[in-house]
Amino acid sequence: MSRHAATRTWSGRQVVDELRARGIIVKSPSMRGVAEEAPGAYKDVRAVVDSAENSGLARKIAFLKPLICIKG
Repeated sequence: MSRHAATRTWSGRQVVDELRARGIIVKSPSMRGVAEEAPGAYKDVRAVVDSAENSGLARKIAFLKPLICIKG
């Protein structure tokens, strides 16, 4: 999804609250900037990783959990 579409779909405060509920800290000087980077604006990373592994391009070795998001 484009950045413009993301800002029409989510508010920065909504994204910050959703990420905080998942234990992720967000640091940004702009709430608009946070809305542009809403997790829902991206493809599901698990599906992307599974596709890469199934096609032989990659091999899963670890699961990483985000702790902080810095936008600036």
